[in-house]
Amino acid sequence: MKYYFYLLSLILISNFSFTQKSDTVYISPKNIKVENLKEGKSVYLVYYREHREATRTMTQFWTREVKVKTENGKKIIEVYQSWEDKDSIIHTAKSLCDAQTFKPLFHESWWNVRGKTSTSVYNYETKQVTIDGNDAVNDTSVKGKQLIAGFLKVADMYHLNWHLDLEAFSTLPLSLHKTYGIPFYETGYKEPENNFYTVSGEDQLKGYDNQPIACWVLTHKKPGNKEKFWISKKTKDVLKLEQEVNGKMYRYKIKLGFSD
Repeated sequence: MKYYFYLLSLILISNFSFTQKSDTVYISPKNIKVENLKEGKSVYLVYYREHREATRTMTQFWTREVKVKTENGKKIIEVYQSWEDKDSIIHTAKSLCDAQTFKPLFHESWWNVRGKTSTSVYNYETKQVTIDGNDAVNDTSVKGKQLIAGFLKVADMYHLNWHLDLEAFSTLPLSLHKTYGIPFYETGYKEPENNFYTVSGEDQLKGYDNQPIACWVLTHKKPGNKEKFWISKKTKDVLKLEQEVNGKMYRYKIKLGFSD
């Protein structure tokens, strides 16, 4: 009889542990922690490697600045991004979000791809999209119709701007072995996606003067894509990303300690 109860207790403990590890938290206005997001400027060094020991290539610097503002009597969060390669700015983005829920309100994106520039503006409050100054509703191409349909689909839904993933990760109620279903939407895509990220472990990074920085390790996997983020337990900032693409290429993002 004692042996039976011993086995039963092991099963219960095992089931409890499994339940704990497989818990999924779906991010919503009720559990997002926007207060974790701090104002200020951050600069990330971004680069690629063909393998982990290879020479760095395609080096970029991503500047991201977070501000809390009031517009038309409403408190909002503004995130401005500027991406630089070796000799020019290749991308800028201005994103406005609700200060309580981080839900997108506005997103303006500019790209410079090999000398060809393009600007797109998404206004979630007026449900308008313009591409290079033209109303996207008039784009009758298959891609244009998908873009508008996806945008209108999410305009009234709760979701987060995938272009602000580094900021969004700071707002998660992180806990070991928890999985987070994040309703990400990248402006211009045809539909939103619920993406799952798991706190798979804990780690320490070495900061200046070799001081240890306790981090959560947040992982995300899809066919051809594996991502591993180190997020400071203290500041909630993403400090490092290591991304494996199709097993052939690695991309890194490293937050710099100082910015000008």
